Amino acid sequence: MGIFSRRQSATIEPTPDADLRTPFPAGEAAGVALDPALRALTGQWTIDRPHSRIGFSVRHAMVTTVRGAFAEYDSALYFDGARPSRSRAEIVIRVASVDSGVEQRDAHLIGADFFDARRYPEMVFRSTSTVHEGAETFRMTGDLTIRDITRPVELQLDYLGSVVDPFGYERAGFDATTTIDRTDWGLVYNQRLEAGGAMVSEKVRLQFDISAIRSMPPE
Repeated sequence: MGIFSRRQSATIEPTPDADLRTPFPAGEAAGVALDPALRALTGQWTIDRPHSRIGFSVRHAMVTTVRGAFAEYDSALYFDGARPSRSRAEIVIRVASVDSGVEQRDAHLIGADFFDARRYPEMVFRSTSTVHEGAETFRMTGDLTIRDITRPVELQLDYLGSVVDPFGYERAGFDATTTIDRTDWGLVYNQRLEAGGAMVSEKVRLQFDISAIRSMPPE
């Protein structure tokens, strides 16, 4: 399989009433110039899973960092290079696909203490607004649902560039990060350390390293 194979890519169709071209309440930042090259990126995209990573990092025992990622998810992306406020993203993650590099820890994460994957198999992010902050930096706000609890989050989104790969697929790269308090979504399990503090920090950093493939050009 070539390194740019799309075989493992996945898409989800937007619901009929979710027009990806509908403007959001928050418009472009006043006076911020857009790179003309961004206009050419306008259209629908999907995340190429073999070359992307949706992951997290969390402090463990107050002295080290544990990192993990989710291997299975679907995506629907729309980017408007002329009017970024019309851009939209939806990612549906299957939490049972979590991989932190330790099988026993993964089993604990998908169990009732954390994600409770049997009752709540999916974690969902749906954007609600996108603002161009300058140069190649955007701020995307959206709703994050975990364990059927939905709360707003804000992503710092950076555009990394675009390229046509050797197989003729147009790709665009984005990095997005945010930090959440997991207890806001009912992930409250913890153990206290004898010297004080918690075994697992409540703050979790979410990281989206995205290689997107154009799935449909603008009409």
